[in-house]
Amino acid sequence: MAARSKARKRAVDVLYEADVRGGDRLAVLRDRMETPPPVPEHTIRLVEGVAEHAVRIDALIDAHASNWSIDRLPDVDRAILRMAVFELLWADDVPDVVVIDEAVELAKALSTDDSPAYVNGVLGAILAAEVPTA
Repeated sequence: MAARSKARKRAVDVLYEADVRGGDRLAVLRDRMETPPPVPEHTIRLVEGVAEHAVRIDALIDAHASNWSIDRLPDVDRAILRMAVFELLWADDVPDVVVIDEAVELAKALSTDDSPAYVNGVLGAILAAEVPTA
């Protein structure tokens, strides 16, 4: 698994844990940084970015998650979507297609059989609505 893929998986783990426990994302991240294994810089960037832009990210997911409110989504799907939306809209050094592909792969590995297509659809809708075409 590539370094950034591992970093994304760790970010999803942190976001998922914070969500399930009802805790602060940055506090969970700090806890992970205090114990081995080391937390990749990209994981830190992703979790901090989600924390910084949480209101906008959740509003976008809620608006584009057809027939589901963000609160009704499976916890792991919500974590994957939050991480990917941050990376799509605020991480200019990662191609959009890579972000979506990585999110779909995480959904395949961590969630339900229906989740990869759902994650792909939500991210595609957000990308179409938020990123201007050249």
